[in-house]
Amino acid sequence: MAITVRPSRLLFAAALTGLGIIGVVNGDFALVWQHIPVHHLPGRTAIADACAAVELACGVGLLLRRTRRLACRILFSFLLLWVILLEIPSLPGHWLNVDAWAGVAEITTILAGGWVLFAVYSGPWERHYLKFAVVRHGVEIARWLLIASLPALGLQLILRGASYHLPPWLAWLPSGRDWVYLSGIGSLAASLALLFGVWPRLAATLEAAMMGVITICVWGPWLQTGRTAMTAFLISSLIVASIWIVADTYRGVPWLAVGHPAWDGEPGLHAQEGA
Repeated sequence: MAITVRPSRLLFAAALTGLGIIGVVNGDFALVWQHIPVHHLPGRTAIADACAAVELACGVGLLLRRTRRLACRILFSFLLLWVILLEIPSLPGHWLNVDAWAGVAEITTILAGGWVLFAVYSGPWERHYLKFAVVRHGVEIARWLLIASLPALGLQLILRGASYHLPPWLAWLPSGRDWVYLSGIGSLAASLALLFGVWPRLAATLEAAMMGVITICVWGPWLQTGRTAMTAFLISSLIVASIWIVADTYRGVPWLAVGHPAWDGEPGLHAQEGA
């Protein structure tokens, strides 16, 4: 069972595995990211354990050639249900609430990464019955998901920037809140760059790098405080990995290339590369 995986997917698998371990240990869901609307759900612990087991199994399965395709199938279904059952229902009545949209956008960004994996590692069955969602078409959908998700994340930073307080270890930064605004503008710019195909590979890679820096600087120093910070760190790491995975679909495209809009979904890498 050879383990061959690119860095973006290794990060994705590691974060997903970590999230599964936390779920198994605590017997609960991923806090606000897997908020269950029914507070007294029958069999809640069993369902939480099942979700954690899926995350753990898929995380490990992504690393191994023999199990990767099955892991991608299960992970794709799991993430799609996560969005449909847990995230979208939170929007009615909160259409103008940027935080509600940003919460959905976090998970749809992760779904974008999972969709790329499902599209690239699809088998004969998917290519016959779900050809609209795999290979080139699947990559297109994943790109569109990321394009649609980034504005909500960026607007949240811009509109809530005045109320954000940087952690103490970042107090040395000049004009701290301006960095929050700049991060939000960066996400909006990345979305537009991907939409119109202006330096798309560079835009997606820089967005992943920016989110990675935010993850490490904001959540990293809190990891020793317990489950909440660890869960936030892992979810944020999944977001970083997902953006990076989408950026990988532009491999072979020059960094400063133009004319590669989102609807030009030819995958930049293939399953046989072990990427």
